[in-house]
Amino acid sequence: MVVRADWEDQFVEYFCVRAQPLRRLAYSLCGDWHTAEDLVQLTFVRLYRRWPRLRDESVDAYARQMVVNAFLTHRRARRRESLMADPPERAATGADPTAGLELRRALAALAPRQRAAVVLRYLEDLPVAEVAAILGVTEGTVKSQTARAVQSMRGVFRATTLTKE
Repeated sequence: MVVRADWEDQFVEYFCVRAQPLRRLAYSLCGDWHTAEDLVQLTFVRLYRRWPRLRDESVDAYARQMVVNAFLTHRRARRRESLMADPPERAATGADPTAGLELRRALAALAPRQRAAVVLRYLEDLPVAEVAAILGVTEGTVKSQTARAVQSMRGVFRATTLTKE
């Protein structure tokens, strides 16, 4: 009979609850399900090592920060854009399927830090202060980066609209 420590049971429970939302976050950052899975797997391996020392109230923020840091490290290591061969595994119900592709295209055009700021701020719906803490920058930097990113994304959407007409 295998006896696990209480913290390991807590970790397994946390994994079951938070793995899918962290995969969505990672996918929003990188635009590729395979890379997103790798980023989340790396995050959970690192979380497991630190689990006994983590405080319950900060685990979610810490996990999100680890996913973002893993993404930024991955981007720095690769220094080139990943192309998405296939659309996401499932489409949003009731939404225009091309809108999701346009959003991913616009996100892919952003610099990695801008993409991280936009995803955390608008897709994860985190406050500016928390995004700043995760990215290790000031709140003003988050605001300016998201403003520039949104402006850039609007340009991508305008270009897409003009080519459709």
